[in-house]
Amino acid sequence: MKTINRILAAMALSLMGQTVSAQMVVTNERAAAESQLRKLSIAEMAIKALYVDEVDEQKLVEDAIRGMLEKLDPHSTYTNPKETKAMTEPLNGSFEGIGVQFNMVEDTLIVIQPVINGPSEKVGILAGDRIVMVNDTAIAGVKMTKEEIMRRLRGPKGTIADLRIVRPGIKDLLTFKVKRDKIPVHTVDAAYMLRPGIGYIRVGSFGATTYDEFMERLAQLKEQGMKDLVLDLQENGGGYLQAAADMAGEFLNPGDLIVYTEGREVPRRDYKAARNGSFREGRLVVLVDQFTASASEIVTGAIQDHDRGLVVGRRTYGKGLVQRPIELPDGSMIRLTIAHYFTPSGRCIQKPYEKGDRKSYDKDLVNRLNSGELTNVDSIHFADSLKYQTLKDHRTVYGGGGIMPDYFIPLDTTRYTKYHRELAAKSVIIQQNLRYIDKNRKALRKQYPDFQTFKANYEVPQTFIDAIVKEGEKQKIKPKDDAEMQKTLPYLKLQLKALVARDLWDMNEYFSVFNEDSEAVKKALELLQ
Repeated sequence: MKTINRILAAMALSLMGQTVSAQMVVTNERAAAESQLRKLSIAEMAIKALYVDEVDEQKLVEDAIRGMLEKLDPHSTYTNPKETKAMTEPLNGSFEGIGVQFNMVEDTLIVIQPVINGPSEKVGILAGDRIVMVNDTAIAGVKMTKEEIMRRLRGPKGTIADLRIVRPGIKDLLTFKVKRDKIPVHTVDAAYMLRPGIGYIRVGSFGATTYDEFMERLAQLKEQGMKDLVLDLQENGGGYLQAAADMAGEFLNPGDLIVYTEGREVPRRDYKAARNGSFREGRLVVLVDQFTASASEIVTGAIQDHDRGLVVGRRTYGKGLVQRPIELPDGSMIRLTIAHYFTPSGRCIQKPYEKGDRKSYDKDLVNRLNSGELTNVDSIHFADSLKYQTLKDHRTVYGGGGIMPDYFIPLDTTRYTKYHRELAAKSVIIQQNLRYIDKNRKALRKQYPDFQTFKANYEVPQTFIDAIVKEGEKQKIKPKDDAEMQKTLPYLKLQLKALVARDLWDMNEYFSVFNEDSEAVKKALELLQ
């Protein structure tokens, strides 16, 4: 862009009779650019032609691109075709496949749940089924990777997946022909009534369908009597800017500024609420944490700056760089940073960084923990230069990277014991949960015909805990002492109850269990009640 501007400036000078000078500017710019391109080309050709060992030319070029980007900011990246597809698929709102949630127990695929109205549910596949063959290829007992199994289950819409299934209680193999279809990828994780009059919506990321999903869930909660809302953006890593701007606009008045972007070669661009938001009156609390990033920080910053709602949690991640995707001919992609995000009050969302120093940037959250910022409000200090004013009530808010909440919730480091972390890291908890559900699904459904009965009465049986402890011992995972075991049990039991609820029902029920013990949710309810 800069080169083009200079060329245009040189052309204007030539019209005023300074032809020679203008030609020199153009020639020098062109020569400098061509010289650098030649250097790259010569280096690549020399390595390919003369290097002592065989080289992979494609990898050579990819490494050169990655090397250039690594010297820039932490969020300018290159992805090869496979990585690009994996990265964009969750944001695009759908993929094509058979429509099951599944997990692997040892080397066997167990269906957790078929997608509602999806291809598998329509032909009669049930939770607990084991898919052992796909199109005459065995996928059980052959140590096939989860990625390879997914590749076989997915495929173009309209194609047939010929499945062989083992169903508990039935002796013979069952055969199902499943016609693949588009399977939606949901970015709104949960939406339910926390308390009478108070709704809860958790948004996991911002993709192509997020706004439509959000509006649908919002309407459903209003029908259930929702007056106030808890919007949970904890652990939301971001996504599409436009999806975030559209959603934020539903809380604001027409014309209200949501965010603006500006860069060296990119002029300022304002994103404003386009119409009367559908939730402008009810009280609003936004939950955030240190993993809330990018698009979710845009929503949070707009709500805080306009004094539309209160923010509860910990300072957000601080990812405020705008990437422009540059698609390359082979399906690979460069995502190049071109601008910064600014909240309506003028705060830059991006936290400080040194170009090329990715290591220090990646340690930022560890440094926050070590400094006490995540655990103690008295450890948080801001320079006067970082103070800003909200636009309506003129409250003090802070810049310097990320969004600082109005109400701080410390990270509880005591509930995540080393023993629990090791059990989770080795997948002991999730694997034993799958075995427990697989064995007890029918009995649990009979005992707890609805979620409210389950939530009020279910307690994790000791045999379930014993199975986890025993499997942990097999993998050389043991608590340091009885005190560590006792400290582990409350959170472990809560986690297991939430997982059982998820597998019997869905994510609404999972978060309904978990949120009863969430300090952030408790604070939100205190503010609203």
